[in-house]
Amino acid sequence: MSNKAAWLMSPKAHPLTIGDASMPVAGQGEVIIRNHAIAINPVNWAIQALEVFPVSYPFIGGNDAAGEIVEVGPDVDAFKVGDRVLALAEGDGSREHEANAAFQLFFSAKVNRIAKIPNHTSYAEAAVFPLGMATAASALFQKDTHALPLPQVPPVPQTKTILVWGGSSSVGACAIQLLVGAGFEVAATAGAHNLEAMKDIGAKYVFDHKKQGVAEDIINDLGGTDFIGVFCAILEAEIIRLCGYIANKLGGNKFVSTVLPPTVLRQDGMPAGVETCNVWGTTLFENEVGPQVWGNWIYTALANGSLKPAPPPLVVGKGLESIQKACGRWRAGVSYQKVVVELD
Repeated sequence: MSNKAAWLMSPKAHPLTIGDASMPVAGQGEVIIRNHAIAINPVNWAIQALEVFPVSYPFIGGNDAAGEIVEVGPDVDAFKVGDRVLALAEGDGSREHEANAAFQLFFSAKVNRIAKIPNHTSYAEAAVFPLGMATAASALFQKDTHALPLPQVPPVPQTKTILVWGGSSSVGACAIQLLVGAGFEVAATAGAHNLEAMKDIGAKYVFDHKKQGVAEDIINDLGGTDFIGVFCAILEAEIIRLCGYIANKLGGNKFVSTVLPPTVLRQDGMPAGVETCNVWGTTLFENEVGPQVWGNWIYTALANGSLKPAPPPLVVGKGLESIQKACGRWRAGVSYQKVVVELD
């Protein structure tokens, strides 16, 4: 077997260069995955076009992937050759993790960052989950965030309500389904054309985020519920302040978690008593959240149909050569779709 990758050869180089890459070898706690599908995240475009993170060139990026295990490390017993898995790869820019990046035909992955997928779930469908699922789970279940009970199959009813702002985004759609899996009643915002889709993945209350006065609509409709906070899946400082206003008015646990980076997240404009926190999408692998969500819930929920591939995959091409096109397609704008490239 030989390996190839989509390389970013220098800062802001365009297009990506398809070239040979080292064949990874499974170390302790690792597997080698033959990549069948990758999905595009905003960070993948931003690293290339905006240099948002320092990386070592030439660079292989990519986070969301799904494929088949072709090799297991010497101490790996929970997975075997032939298993179909999704993986959160580590396209973080360091040479140390070059073999762990997703934009290549074969890559290595730590076993705590992969999850088995059932046969009825396609690789393209599975690839929509990893980074969005990890980010949402980190925001909702860690002890330093909302500290909610973990999802189970079947869910344990909680009779409490939480708002997800940005439900049609990748992170937002994962958050809705995680919360439903944990037994919560979910309110979600999205564009008017996506509100029915939010109901399809479990949201009980849906709101058009562009409607004038939507914050007051949310406050009025959720006023009689046992409200416990907001997760904001949108990268806009003005929106996080609006979420703070809603949390303050509804009372209960006045807590807002957000994907906004710490350099942007500010308490300025937040009502007194409303707490906020930023989440980083991989911290769940350092605590009890990762093993339950990645090790147990994802496969079981996919198998019984309670977890749906959302946003649905938008396959824009095949082969490593299509990754640059896929980044451009994401940049052009998508609505409740995850841009995917198939590699087989």
